Order: sequence, then structure tokens, then C-alpha cells
Amino acid sequence: MRASVVRIEDKLYQNRYLVDSGRPHIKVRQHQSPSPNLLALTVVCPANCYQVNEEGQVEVTADGCMECGTCRVLCEESGDIDWSYPRGGFGVLFKFG
Repeated sequence: MRASVVRIEDKLYQNRYLVDSGRPHIKVRQHQSPSPNLLALTVVCPANCYQVNEEGQVEVTADGCMECGTCRVLCEESGDIDWSYPRGGFGVLFKFG
């Protein structure tokens, strides 16, 4: 018998998000070139919120953020990102937890 494969995208699809339009809770600070930790977020963010744009800058789309804290651990102390909790009632709504 073969074990079924569960994709992370299928699990993330179960969550719901109430987006606070125009007021993201994460912002990437201006940078000439991204730090190694900022670049690491493009790989380690479980919701894949961080991407490198065509200019080589890292940008965030916080709409699907799971608020797990990975970006805070990697980049908040260095000042690469500004992170705050979403306003009450906004953010991720976990279906099974």
C-alpha cells in the first residue's frame, strides 16, 4: 500500500484570511541589495509571501501570511522588516487549529 502525499498548498488552502487592505502588517524596508537573511525568506517562508522582483529587491505580499514568526526570527532584529500584529479581526483564520 502506498502512502498518500500531502502537499503544503493543499493544507494552506484550508486557512482563510481577512485582508486589511492598504494596511499590511509586514513591510520590507528599503534596501539597495537584500541581506542574506532577507533572501532566505524567499525560501523558508511557509506561505511563500516573499519574492525577489525584477529589480533584485525582496518584496512581501502579506495577504497569505500565516503569522508563524519565521520572518521575525530571521529579519526583525536586523531591521530588514517591520512587523506588527494585524488589527483585531484581520489576518489568518485557521480552520483546524
